[in-house]
Amino acid sequence: MNEFGKIDLHMHTTISDGTDTPEEILARVKEAGIGLFSVTDHDAIKSSRIIPHLLRDGDPCFLPGVEFSCKDEEGKYHILGYGYDPDAAAIQSVVAHGHQLRMKKVTARLDFLRSEFGFTFPEEELAHLLAQDNPGKPHIGNLMVKYGYAETKEEAIQRYIDRLHFRSAYIRPEEAIEGILGAGGIPVLAHPSYGSGDQLILGDDMDRRIRRLMEYGLKGLEGFYSGFTGKLSRQILSFAERYGLYVTAGSDYHGKNKLVALGDTGLDDTADPPAGLRGFLRDVAERAAASRDSGSDAGEETGRR
Repeated sequence: MNEFGKIDLHMHTTISDGTDTPEEILARVKEAGIGLFSVTDHDAIKSSRIIPHLLRDGDPCFLPGVEFSCKDEEGKYHILGYGYDPDAAAIQSVVAHGHQLRMKKVTARLDFLRSEFGFTFPEEELAHLLAQDNPGKPHIGNLMVKYGYAETKEEAIQRYIDRLHFRSAYIRPEEAIEGILGAGGIPVLAHPSYGSGDQLILGDDMDRRIRRLMEYGLKGLEGFYSGFTGKLSRQILSFAERYGLYVTAGSDYHGKNKLVALGDTGLDDTADPPAGLRGFLRDVAERAAASRDSGSDAGEETGRR
């Protein structure tokens, strides 16, 4: 058993496409008995500034997180970042670029829905949508359901929104990895078996993808995930062992926007974790200890003054 007990390193708040605020997700994390958690909002690090100020003695250990939506000539990737300094210019630059691209896509999707299908929304609804931290397809889908253009958010996305394709409105994976590393963080490939849409990446295809991302500085793989079968997890764990990569575990919880339970990672927290996960947790523990020591030193310095 690992020193943190139950862990979940992949979840989303209202800052991206979840339905829980940072305050609410902290309460749910505690209710679920999770000992180590990370909020990985899409292209956003605001939660990593908010949550540390909410924590009290005895609360679970929090690890700053982010999930960058990336694409290049080889396909789509979601790159997770952990343990970074949210004040570092390196990661702030990537976040700013990601937000710019995300807003460009939201506007293009709204224009597409209006021109192709005649779907329009009140100006106050559009203003509210565009004022959110990181609006995306789920936000537009919920709006379509509200105004009767689709029965469900899933139908709205699959039948209408996803008919508009973007070639270049994404962060490149090397940019995301470089930004995470530049901020002292750990870049990890999220759900490595899943690509664009229903694409399933296995065997040699996954091997090539992992090795190419390692050239940019990738340090880990999400080996335990709510959507994985045991067979998929074992394959990813074998790659992590082969290349000496960290392993992480995450549910991809989105609150009411996704039928995934908080803490549902597929990881048996009572069993001995694989080497890659042990290494990751050891790194996290060292970072937490360094952070505590830094805070203690700062307090002593303040006292001396």
